[in-house]
Amino acid sequence: MARTRRIGAHVSIAGSLLRAIAEAEELAVNTIQIFSRSPRMWKAPPLDPEQVEAFRKAREEHGIGPLAVHASYLLNMASPDAVNRKRSIASFRDELERARMLGADGLVLHPGSAKGYDAPDPAIATLAESIAEATEDFDWDGLELLLENTAGGGSSLGRSFEELAAIRETILSKTDIPVGYCIDTAHTLAAGYEITTREGLRETVKAVDRTLSLDRVKVVHANDSKSPLGSRLDRHEHIGEGKIGREAFARIVNHPKLRSKPFILETPHGEDGTHQRNVEALRSLIR
Repeated sequence: MARTRRIGAHVSIAGSLLRAIAEAEELAVNTIQIFSRSPRMWKAPPLDPEQVEAFRKAREEHGIGPLAVHASYLLNMASPDAVNRKRSIASFRDELERARMLGADGLVLHPGSAKGYDAPDPAIATLAESIAEATEDFDWDGLELLLENTAGGGSSLGRSFEELAAIRETILSKTDIPVGYCIDTAHTLAAGYEITTREGLRETVKAVDRTLSLDRVKVVHANDSKSPLGSRLDRHEHIGEGKIGREAFARIVNHPKLRSKPFILETPHGEDGTHQRNVEALRSLIR
């Protein structure tokens, strides 16, 4: 694998921020994603400044980048419930501050849910207002908000590229902040985009460029899918072993308009507790 390719994985910070760097070195990857806090808890202890300094130094020494931080799964800043929305806004602000402290390049966010609304548009408007409130006077310092496409299950926002673009446009109508995208391969298939065939991938990439602009796609989550095309079920699988498959993944990672993108695995862990088998599988497909 040429070192110019950015292949990575979601790694753990359990016990210490430096664990993420150590795991990246073991996997021989050059880009990573982390949670800066538990993704299933509202509150978290503050980051240790000494650990943060050591993490940033080690990341620079090992040439790991970009660094993506994934925001909590609990966040729903589109919620019509005032209490949940307020809690989500406060938690999102904390996520932003932690990501900036770590020197992250992107904070990946699931757009949330339109449950409780009659249509997506008012939910998107609430989401945009919430983000504007949460980011008031925030110094981004190189950090960018990355909206992730979703499988579309239930009332989740961001299933279609058009809706994802509408979310970004609505946010920018409320506040001037840096907003890009993260595209997940498993979510894309489950949302109904046929990426398993040569022609289907070609048309999907064209759709991404037309609606989102490929320049704004800063990270690709590389996941095979246990769920079939259009199922709207978010179920990740090992690379080459799901409904996307090895042949289709080879076309994805070698697509001329995607080769420059960082591919970060969120696949199931192997028996060793890491993404080693999936890193090797993905790397073997690169031409």
